[in-house]
Amino acid sequence: MLPLSRSLSALVGASALSLIVLLSGCAPDWRPPGPPRTETRNVEMDNSEEVRVELKMGAGELRVRGGAAKLMEARFVYNRLRMRPEVTYHGGSGFRGHLLVEEPRGIHTATNRYEWDLALNNEKPLDLEVNCGAGESHLDLGELSLRRVNVDMGVGELRMDLRGMPKNDYSVSIHGGVGEATIYLPGNGVGIEAQAEGGIGGIHTTGLEKRDGRYVNDALGHAKTTLRLDIEGGIGEIRLIAD
Repeated sequence: MLPLSRSLSALVGASALSLIVLLSGCAPDWRPPGPPRTETRNVEMDNSEEVRVELKMGAGELRVRGGAAKLMEARFVYNRLRMRPEVTYHGGSGFRGHLLVEEPRGIHTATNRYEWDLALNNEKPLDLEVNCGAGESHLDLGELSLRRVNVDMGVGELRMDLRGMPKNDYSVSIHGGVGEATIYLPGNGVGIEAQAEGGIGGIHTTGLEKRDGRYVNDALGHAKTTLRLDIEGGIGEIRLIAD
């Protein structure tokens, strides 16, 4: 019998293309890809008091981090012109802005190269929504001013780093299909409360204890800020690591 990790890898590889076809509703594009194109796109800061950020990628490699002087500073790499990401922002003088970065309706093949590298502003309060059908997502979010985070993964691997000192409580919701998720959590200066349910890969924790069906740290109920997580995995492993 194959080890669990190899079995999961095989299942991910076999399932990815069929899942993306189902989600996109389009026929595969079997034409040869062109040379990689690199494009930068920026969104300026405005007077919105908070911003909802939506990221919608069918398949590829997604990286999100803080440190942008603008609202968003993005770098895209793609080798099919029809896959050029679409960026729209509505804000202005309103209370709430809306930033949307999305993949055009289409389908990936194994030869596609599709990478998004997005930096967001640390000071602007954000609601972040990530929807990725297949691929790898690396979300380094500990520097951001988060209010809520919602991640929906289809097939692939998620690495989320929430280490930092948040100014306020916030919540994180993660729903995964086939793949693995590793979440790095803040240290004892932040209260942690996680509700997690996994598939055949199970749930593994470091620095947390299970209490009344939840995974918590010693700072819960004493720290000034609290991070609450709701995690649901399909087939794969969930790792929660509290430094």
